[in-house]
Amino acid sequence: MFVLIVGGGRTGTQLAQMLLDQKHRVRIVDQRKDVLARLHREVPTEVIYEGNPLEIETLEGAGIREADVVAATTTADEDNLVICYLARKQFNVARTIARVNDPRNAWLFDQKFFVDVALNNAAVMASLIEEEMSLGDMMTLLKLRRGAYSLIEEKIPSGAPAVGVALKDLGLDDNCVIAAIIRQGKVVLPRGLSVFEAGDEILAITDREGAEKLRSIFTVPQ
Repeated sequence: MFVLIVGGGRTGTQLAQMLLDQKHRVRIVDQRKDVLARLHREVPTEVIYEGNPLEIETLEGAGIREADVVAATTTADEDNLVICYLARKQFNVARTIARVNDPRNAWLFDQKFFVDVALNNAAVMASLIEEEMSLGDMMTLLKLRRGAYSLIEEKIPSGAPAVGVALKDLGLDDNCVIAAIIRQGKVVLPRGLSVFEAGDEILAITDREGAEKLRSIFTVPQ
């Protein structure tokens, strides 16, 4: 997959490094001298394209016509909107992703400007903090499906309602899936007849409602 990243700040750089590690083709576009100097120290030179990302010639030179995804990660919301609009309208890029810097502008980031995915930094961070506060010792490892689902981890203490109960008898909904049980350092494949023990570490994929259910049965009642 070829991803064109517009904006070589910390967000764009981190994204590029992750994609390169996954063996994707990447190009970063930026025109700021200080940013370009840093980029040359942190990513391969051939990944970097210098120029004004709001100019058609620059985007074409960076290879936007071949891009599978355009990620607009600049620090200016208006620039990110323009980039997504041009990517879809001018170059028929299949997928566009835009960074939202100011939460007050989030309402603009939709199909009007051909933004497929809008990532609101402030909203994501606030949501993660609020979730961690409410889930106690339960740990969120990964967000899935734009935050609707999470991969979570919970260690079952002695005295939790789930201890001694089989998986099939927990009454979990379809939106909550037990992915693995780690017991004494070994992975146990969860089955309906699997009985939970104190000290088990549970990995589950679930939405917010399912996470609350797991918290109630995997922790000691107050």
